Amino acid sequence: ARAERTGSRRAAIQGGAEPGREPGSAAGMEALLLGAGLLLGAYVLVYYNLVKAPPCGGIASLRGRTAVVTGANSGIGKMTALELARRGARVVLACRSQERGEAAAFDLRQESGNNEVIFMALDLASLASVRAFATAFLSSEPRLDILIHNAGISSCGQTREPFNLMLRVNHVGPFLLTHLLLPRLKTCAPSRVVVVSSAAHRRGRLDFTRLDHPVVGWRQELRAYADSKLANVLFARELATQLEGTGITCYAAHPGPVNSELFLRHVPGWLRPLLCPLAWLVLRAPRGGAQTPLYCALQEGIEPLSGRYFANCRVEEVPPAARDDRAAHWLWEASKKLAGLEPGEDAEPREGIHSEDPGASSLSSPHLEEPTVSEPHPNPPQ
Repeated sequence: ARAERTGSRRAAIQGGAEPGREPGSAAGMEALLLGAGLLLGAYVLVYYNLVKAPPCGGIASLRGRTAVVTGANSGIGKMTALELARRGARVVLACRSQERGEAAAFDLRQESGNNEVIFMALDLASLASVRAFATAFLSSEPRLDILIHNAGISSCGQTREPFNLMLRVNHVGPFLLTHLLLPRLKTCAPSRVVVVSSAAHRRGRLDFTRLDHPVVGWRQELRAYADSKLANVLFARELATQLEGTGITCYAAHPGPVNSELFLRHVPGWLRPLLCPLAWLVLRAPRGGAQTPLYCALQEGIEPLSGRYFANCRVEEVPPAARDDRAAHWLWEASKKLAGLEPGEDAEPREGIHSEDPGASSLSSPHLEEPTVSEPHPNPPQ
């Protein structure tokens, strides 16, 4: 009997089965391991080709230079400011919240070992706040070498303003701030202006007849966000044209898909536990998102590319709407009015440019009556 049992077991093993285990279980385990291996391989390919950002090089030492980074209390802005501080720059964190801004400045001083990191209050939704920041900065800081417009919003939240809050925070506020700080940028030339934009600009379509109309509902918010990112790209393009020969160069930078507060800020609480793990897998960390803005701020030799759009630390072509020079000039003129700029505050335009008739364009012709610019409530979402 023992010999029979031994022979049966040997025959079962030779036939591919093991005692106490179903014949199909081994094949199922192999298929599971193969599937897991394929998924891991696909993720590695996606991560290194689409998610992982190339590291920024550029100027190694920024000692003696001053940089302003808006919205630098968290996310991409904070990581951008950290790298500038590590390279020795004096860094001004321009943030809306004093509590969060001062906490971020403390963190960055500790982490970088650079005590020249300070907070200054700036609320881009308020034109008065932008002017107050510029006045305070110009009276206290003798230099400005790098200006990085990082702050922005992706939703208007529950607030309802009589103007386009998305455009105000993402474009008009930075436009006004740049103009007010231009004298300092010129005296410190060569200097740079970096505007953090987004690939969403490809969906933007500016309608100059409704440029400052209030935004209501999530569909309008999606459109307004894309429009404001298109405005960023056109602003960098026109600013480079206006400042040609001054030593100031300008760039629009796409940080890539980033897992930051801007991504999760308006996601419902019940959905966050589902989205957070997915975001961690397929989105860049804020440090990775900071690499392209840093590249535009620090990389040597890109001055001839002033006015261009960068992604993944290299120049990238943009759709026709984002390289329309006439639309860029119309936006410039409309933005001056929306920002409440007086003629004497305007940057000196180059002579002999932009003489085309605006009506010749396929875009809606702008009707640039003087707008009524209302100030928002004290604590708009940003």
